[in-house]
Amino acid sequence: MAVAIILLLVAVGSVLFHIYSPWWWTPIATNWSYIDHTISITFWITGVVFFAVIAFMAYCVFRFHHKEGRQAHYNPENKKLEWWLSIGTAIGVAAMLAPGLFVWHQFVTVPADATEIEVMGQQWQWSFRLPGKDGRMGTTDVRNISPENPMGLNRDDPHGQDDVVIESGELHLPVGKPVKVLLRSVDVLHDFYVPEFRSKMDMVPGMVTYFWMTPIRTGTFDVLCAELCGAAHAQMRAKVIVQEESEYHAWLEQQKTFAELSGRAVTKATYRSGGK
Repeated sequence: MAVAIILLLVAVGSVLFHIYSPWWWTPIATNWSYIDHTISITFWITGVVFFAVIAFMAYCVFRFHHKEGRQAHYNPENKKLEWWLSIGTAIGVAAMLAPGLFVWHQFVTVPADATEIEVMGQQWQWSFRLPGKDGRMGTTDVRNISPENPMGLNRDDPHGQDDVVIESGELHLPVGKPVKVLLRSVDVLHDFYVPEFRSKMDMVPGMVTYFWMTPIRTGTFDVLCAELCGAAHAQMRAKVIVQEESEYHAWLEQQKTFAELSGRAVTKATYRSGGK
């Protein structure tokens, strides 16, 4: 009896702790409330199964505890029970997968009016690129990456000359505007994650991954790397600042374009070489 009661208390306590836990999600700052709904569905399905299994264990401990002279029946197969377990498990797994697949489809189906930005991850810092006044970002090539060109932009592409490159700084975004986030990695696996945005994606060397979002409230939010990427993984942080559109454009006007940064780099190189 004592063991059965302890098992039931563990089950009830686990469910109550989840419901009333002070360590809950951060407030949502983008359109991806669907992510929370999907996680909640998963929690409730697994929670019901967890409680049912523990309750069944408690019943078995109480109902079939050892008694003098009692002998267990040998029943190695039960086709009916196996069918019920298989069907129930399939329904449960489908109920958890279906919302996730629905949300994933939305997650990678980018609206036509979304603005493209780029995030570059490397040990152990973030770099960002925003389109300039022409609204288009230039092409890139990993062979062009250097200390003076951290994003590897093609210098001959006219669309890249007015791109805004931000190295180890803050990413600013306008509130209420859809954004397509292009993700690249220079060295190892990274993962761009902003907890309040409910959006994250792996950054794989040699690939360009992406997702889209619409920031829905202003504020400053932490950028984390959610993939173990080396000794300084925990220090790989940055900030995303979501602003009203007028404030965002005022900030954008103060940033240097790729052409300006490239010109400064050429000037420094010429000065160091003695003008040759």
